[in-house]
Parts: sequence; structure tokens; C-alpha cells
Amino acid sequence: MTISIRSIIRFGSAQSPVESYQLAAEKLISGNPKQQLQNHYSSPCNQFHSGIWQSESGAWKINYTEYEYCEILEGTSVLTDLEGQSQTFSVGDRFIIPAGFQGVWQVVTPCRKVYVIFEQNSHK
Repeated sequence: MTISIRSIIRFGSAQSPVESYQLAAEKLISGNPKQQLQNHYSSPCNQFHSGIWQSESGAWKINYTEYEYCEILEGTSVLTDLEGQSQTFSVGDRFIIPAGFQGVWQVVTPCRKVYVIFEQNSHK
């Protein structure tokens, strides 16, 4: 199968639908941040995804089963692990969250990021 140039996705002009949602109550720590997801690409095997995510201020529990590359486009977020150690990420920061990471994601100022997710197949 030949893949053509029309298969390339430009984030700036992609017309992907925007999904708005609220976090599950059991994950919330503070606030009630409205979040939006605009997934621009999912692989045929449904293990690889990429798009734009944004959230209002708030904090919630996270438990990563996927690997995620993030690039912060707007705002500031703080990630804190289960031992209480934290890192702050703001505009221009690029980082990877490994599968298995647990802790808290806090959006300090409304945040927007590019995400690239790989969800490893659980079959061995």
C-alpha cells in the first residue's frame, strides 16, 4: 500500500472534532476543570495517538498506562509523583511521561499541550 502526501496531518489546519469533558469525580483533588481533546491522529492498531489537549485550572490524580510526549503551548502545569516530588512545566517545555507514572497533575494556569501517546499492547 502506498501512502500519499495527503496522509500527512498538519495540526494547524486539521479539522478534527473537539471533545469537551469533565474529569471523573473520584480523580478530582481541586477545582472542576473543563478539558478538551482534539485528537488529530490514531494509528490503525489504535496504540498511537496525537493531538491537542487543554484544561482549565485544577488538580487530579493520574495513573499512566501509556507513554506520553508533551509539549506545553500555553499555561503552566505541575506534576507531582507519589513521593511528593514535583516538576513545573510551562510554555516551550517538552517532556515524556513514562507508562507506570502515578501522582497528581495540577494545572496552575489554563494549559494547552501537544500530546503524542503510545499505549503498549498488553498482549505478550
